[in-house]
Amino acid sequence: MKIIFMGTPDFATEILKALLEDQAFEVVALFTQPDKPVGRKQILTPPHIKTFLQKEYPHIRIFQPNTLKDKDTQKKILSLKPDFIVVAAYGQILPKEILDIAPCINLHASLLPKYRGASPIQSAILNGESYSGVTAMAMDEGLDTGDILAYSYVKIEDDMNAPKLFEILSYHAAHLAVKTLKNFSSIAPIKQLDAHSLLSKKIKKSDGVLKMNDAKDDFAKFRAFLPWPGVMIGTLKIKQMRLVDTKSENEPFKILCIDNEGVIVGCKKGSIKILKVQPPSKKQMGALDYIRGKRFKVGDIIS
Repeated sequence: MKIIFMGTPDFATEILKALLEDQAFEVVALFTQPDKPVGRKQILTPPHIKTFLQKEYPHIRIFQPNTLKDKDTQKKILSLKPDFIVVAAYGQILPKEILDIAPCINLHASLLPKYRGASPIQSAILNGESYSGVTAMAMDEGLDTGDILAYSYVKIEDDMNAPKLFEILSYHAAHLAVKTLKNFSSIAPIKQLDAHSLLSKKIKKSDGVLKMNDAKDDFAKFRAFLPWPGVMIGTLKIKQMRLVDTKSENEPFKILCIDNEGVIVGCKKGSIKILKVQPPSKKQMGALDYIRGKRFKVGDIIS
C-alpha cells in the first residue's frame, strides 16, 4: 500500500512512525512545510517531522512546497502513484487536483464536527470539554468538513495541559491511521452535521493576556496556551500557576496572600496562585522573588 504522508509537527511524526513500522505500508514521500526562521536569531529550522525522517529513514524523499496549488507539485504527487494520501497537521488545505489523485485521509485532533480548524486541542481545553479525541476523515475541499471514517476518544483530566493532550492524541492518531487504512474498503463513512460544528481559530499572541475575570477560565488559558503563546499579566509572563478556588469574589489582580511558595492573586470570580514568572527581557524566576523585588505586599495590584 503506497502512502504519501503530509504533516509538519511532532503530532504528525508519531503517525508517520506507525506507518513506517508497519509492513503493510510503503511511505514513498513526505510533504511538509518549508523550513522557517525561529527564535531571536531567526535560525532557519526544519519541521520536526523532517528532522526525524532525515535521521531515521534518509532514503524517503521529502518535499517542502510553499503551496500545493502549483501544477509541478501536483504532477509530482501524481507521478508517485499513491494508494492513499495521509494528512495530519500539515498546515495547508489540499486542492481538488490533489484530492482526485487518491483517497485523502486526515487525522484531525478533535471529535468532529466540533473544533474544525487550526487549534482544536487548545479549544477543547479552553471550553472545558470533558473529552477530546482524534477523527479519521475522508478529506474534501472544505476545512475539516469531510465524511467521518473513525473516532478515538480521550478523557481530558482537570489539570491536563495542551502538550500532554497533544502527546496522548498523537498515539491515538497513529493507531487510528493504521486501523483506518487497513479497513478502508469496509468502512461506511458518516457525513458530518454542520449544525453541530464549531470552528477553532488560529491562536494569536494577544489571546494569552489574562483578564482575571474568572479564575477557572484563566487557568484553562494557562493549560491551553503552553508552550505558545503562554499567558501574561500585562507584560509579565506567567510560567507556572495553580487554580486556588472558583467561587470567591475579589478585586481583579489584587494580591490576596504571599507565602514561601508564591502569591495568590484575585480574580473577579475565584483566585489563582502564581508560582513562577518571567519579566520582560529577564530569566524565569520564582514569583516570590519577583514580588520581593517589586516590593509588592498583600492588597497591592499586580497588573
